Amino acid sequence: MMQIASQGSLPSSSDFEQISDLLPLERARLLELGCGAAFTTRRLAESFPASEIVAMEVDRIQHEKNLLIPDLPNVQFQFGGAQSIDQANDSMDAVIMLKSLHHVPIADMDRAFAEIARVLRPGGLLYISEPVYAGEFNEILRLFNDERAVRQAAFDATVRAVDDGKLLLAREIHFLSLSRFEGFAEFESRVLGATHSAFDVDATLHNEVKARFLPHIDDNGIAEFHNPTRVDLLRKPAPA
Repeated sequence: MMQIASQGSLPSSSDFEQISDLLPLERARLLELGCGAAFTTRRLAESFPASEIVAMEVDRIQHEKNLLIPDLPNVQFQFGGAQSIDQANDSMDAVIMLKSLHHVPIADMDRAFAEIARVLRPGGLLYISEPVYAGEFNEILRLFNDERAVRQAAFDATVRAVDDGKLLLAREIHFLSLSRFEGFAEFESRVLGATHSAFDVDATLHNEVKARFLPHIDDNGIAEFHNPTRVDLLRKPAPA
């Protein structure tokens, strides 16, 4: 049975390193759900140019920006969410979700897993990376965007997908991922100003968030946070 593991001493890593170790990436068909500004999409496309990547984003503003990217010929950007995937059955070698499952509406999470299972080929892998509700960065985020409930819902939906037999748990991994900002202005732009969410931050709350953030800036003007992260690697079972 899947459980929320206790947090001890964790290694530092990145999702790209984990993906490179765990997924079949050479000459593969990959689907990234919730690609955001396509940072990981670019690394995958440039590192594995013979692979085909479909990168989906539900935020219309960010998707329109992604469509203007001129130099990733092996990437197809699509608008949409995990609960409705415009791809054929058994057509993907791997599906990647980086901090995006908890953004799927809770009522649609089970449908999203059904869609992922549909488009994965038998034996194909789903890589789900989700932030653990802990750490200094989380303490800042929860001041204006408390994600405790949606992160728990994402984990519960993952458990249901395994318990229902849609997908099999292949591995569970915990590591520390890095969030890096060149001062509070970059945090404002990337997090407070993210177009996928509208945060209700008045002047008082803005000052509180800033006051919690500033002590983390070092002498070089950089703030770094090491965030506990959980990866569930799921596999689509082969037909009986």
